[in-house]
Order: sequence, then C-alpha cells, then structure tokens
Amino acid sequence: MDDAHLSLRLPGDLASALDRLAETRGVGKSKLVREAVGQYLTGNTAPEDATPLLAADFRKVWDALPHLSVDEATAFDTDVQQARAALAPPDDPWA
Repeated sequence: MDDAHLSLRLPGDLASALDRLAETRGVGKSKLVREAVGQYLTGNTAPEDATPLLAADFRKVWDALPHLSVDEATAFDTDVQQARAALAPPDDPWA
C-alpha cells in the first residue's frame, strides 16, 4: 500500500512537545505522529517496535519537561484548593 501524504496544524505547545520527544527519541516527527495515530485507531497502548525506556533516556525526557519552582507549586496548589472550595457540591445521582 502506498503512503498517503497528510498536512496538519498543531498548537504551539503541542508542536514543541512533539519536537522535544522526537529529539529525545532520535526519530522523526512523522514517525511519532504515525505511531500515535496508529495507537489511537487500533487501541494499542504501545507501538509494536517499542523499546524499553532506559534511565538515561528517561532523564532526557524529564529534563525537557517544564518544572515548577517551590513558590510556583505552592501558588498552584493554593489556586486548586480555592477553586475546589468555590465549586458547588455535585448533585446526588441517587436522590
């Protein structure tokens, strides 16, 4: 079967994450997108040729992720707690 060409637009944050993952895994972005679409359509959780993630590779992925400072994490936690307190309790589905 011949390959089909597909063009798509991604939001900036998703495109950046795709760039980082492709660089970390040492593969092309097209390969990652093909794997993701294949997994989505077939319901598979991992590509057939998936290799175990080694500690060194995990470290690269971890370093590429955004991290919160202690102050940012505390502020985020406070915001979440306040948002939870502001929510009305859910309706009782058994009432």
